[in-house]
Amino acid sequence: MRLTSGIGVFLLLLTASMAAQPARWPMFRGPNATGVAGGDPPVRWNPSGGEHVRWKTPIPGTGHSSPIVWGDRVFVTTATSAAASAVERGTTTGRATVKDDGAQRWQVLCLDRSTGRILWERTAHQGLPKIGRHPKASHANSTPVTDGRHVVAYFGSEGLHAYDVAGTHLWSKDLGVIDVGYVGLEEYQWSTASSPVIQGGLVIIQADAQRGSFIAAFDVATGREAWRHSRDELPSWTTPVIAEVAGQTVLITNSPRFIRGLDPATGRELWRVADEAEVKVPTPVVGGDLVIVSGGAPRGREFHAIRPGASVPAAERVAWTAPKGGPYTPTPIVVNDLLYVLADNGVLSCYEVATGALVYQERVSSAPESFSASPVAAAGRLYLAAEEGTVHIVRAGREFASLASNDMGEALMATPAIAGPMLIVRGADHLFALEATAPAR
Repeated sequence: MRLTSGIGVFLLLLTASMAAQPARWPMFRGPNATGVAGGDPPVRWNPSGGEHVRWKTPIPGTGHSSPIVWGDRVFVTTATSAAASAVERGTTTGRATVKDDGAQRWQVLCLDRSTGRILWERTAHQGLPKIGRHPKASHANSTPVTDGRHVVAYFGSEGLHAYDVAGTHLWSKDLGVIDVGYVGLEEYQWSTASSPVIQGGLVIIQADAQRGSFIAAFDVATGREAWRHSRDELPSWTTPVIAEVAGQTVLITNSPRFIRGLDPATGRELWRVADEAEVKVPTPVVGGDLVIVSGGAPRGREFHAIRPGASVPAAERVAWTAPKGGPYTPTPIVVNDLLYVLADNGVLSCYEVATGALVYQERVSSAPESFSASPVAAAGRLYLAAEEGTVHIVRAGREFASLASNDMGEALMATPAIAGPMLIVRGADHLFALEATAPAR
């Protein structure tokens, strides 16, 4: 009886402890950039009617950066201007550049996760943009990163800026002009999008540009430069990823000339794989002992599974290659032993991680839609945000099954965040917190 009571008390304490664990989605695509969370967000909601909407907060300006979460706080970046041109949606492609002539304010905002109330907002930089942007892009594309004490926002040519979670400015770094755009025609500028990562007390940025490409790390507390390496690379918009494989930590970067494995403590190159393709956007994805690396022009080109260990022979570095079907903009996602690749046109392909074998290929919606946001997953479900404003929910598994489609009422360009039972979706004008237990508004 005493043993049973003791077990009961232990289970209650364990449950309470688990419930008290803070929600953490600290960077682009959440924990370790996997895109996968352990929560249980809703399947259906109705923003116009208030069903399962915990809160809806207007966000000033324009930004395609994703929200991040640590505990009871949500962080997001934006660029505001009274004279900024509108962002285009849909299938806009090509070499066009938008030159916003009006002065911008690059801002970091902190919101209360329970209420959506803006707790603080800070202006990191203000002035005229140093480079132009793509018609579909914003001047705040890069997702911030946090370790629970520091919040770091990267605005490309407008610098790297760090705050504590209370909003105190800690340091800023002017990194010079980081000019990304169409290779060979430098008048076509498309603005930066690679997001920073934090590893071992260092914030790391990948800056592949028309000239002077580099990757660098800074002490997250002080901004002191820890290391920097020049790279013979072309412009890219990819975010690096940390892979923990076979007891080794490797920083994986995806660039137009090479896929590289680096020591995150020093930036020293451990290995490289040639994969020449311009306009690399998707982040590498870890699946088991493999890293799947994709992206680049032409759309739908091949993609690869890489063995990231430093001791792997060069001839065995590529585990498998899918001859076609690679994404152009969205980052793929791994759930259990399956890899899901979402094309910009809404075709979802499912592959076996271990072999690269195609399991299925289906269109997410019967309506023509475009996708720039990357899939996220929780509770055995994929959440896919379309530019036209619909979040589609698909069951994770070997057979395609559409569970629901929810209209947010405004365009969606940013990747959603998951915080426990809450799905946080950034629209063109608002940040939404969706939760199954939220009362109707």
